[in-house]
Amino acid sequence: MTPRKPTTPDRPKPSPKARPAPGPKAKAKARPAKAPVRRTGVMTGAAIPRLGWPPDEDRVEMIFQRLSAIMPEPKTELTFQNPFTLVVAVALSAQATDVSVNKATDQLFRVAATPQAMLALGEEGLIPFIASIGLYRGKARNVIALSRIVLEQHGGVVPLNRTDLQALPGVGRKTASVVLNELGIEPAIAVDTHVFRVSHRLGLANAATADKVEDQLHAVVPADWLPKAHHWLILHGRYTCTARKPNCAGCVISDLCPSRMALAAG
Repeated sequence: MTPRKPTTPDRPKPSPKARPAPGPKAKAKARPAKAPVRRTGVMTGAAIPRLGWPPDEDRVEMIFQRLSAIMPEPKTELTFQNPFTLVVAVALSAQATDVSVNKATDQLFRVAATPQAMLALGEEGLIPFIASIGLYRGKARNVIALSRIVLEQHGGVVPLNRTDLQALPGVGRKTASVVLNELGIEPAIAVDTHVFRVSHRLGLANAATADKVEDQLHAVVPADWLPKAHHWLILHGRYTCTARKPNCAGCVISDLCPSRMALAAG
């Protein structure tokens, strides 16, 4: 008979290693989860609700009737003397305020209101006039280059058609649209950050790019309102339907705005 092995007492389980005391980061309260972010679009940080499209035709008509009532003759806030100075002012306004551009061009257009005078001023001569405006070096280069093209290829007269305008240095689709609309040549809608934001909030558009928003606005804005629609939307966005704190209480179309509840809630 095989002798049994002596039994050994159960060994005590090792105690878990003591964890180090939580540091300052561990003691900090956990941050609350971020609320889901609504779609913003590509030209503004303001929250933009997703709305169905196309909008109701009667509502669109009423929107522009009311905007027309408070702004019968909307105009650009840029100061200009002729088509050439208008092109220059709009080109300078890219990523700058109209107020800052007007301050600069008030002096500039006194000495250079024609392509000939601007070209004679030269890039280095132009810079001191516009140095207070963002991206002034690149803009100075473009203004002198477009002045030379207008003088040499168009006899000193600004070409007032989209193809030739957009061929000028520093003149893109938006700049050309502003010029053609302001001069009453084409009922264009230049989609800047204000137009983009307002058209989304009003449900006039829901596209994610400026070009597509422009197409949608042309599709839904009644023909009678189209020539002035650009100004109404931009001025409404600049002074009433602002990005961070829209003045819904003072808005004449707040009852027609599908976004007003979301905007009021912040």
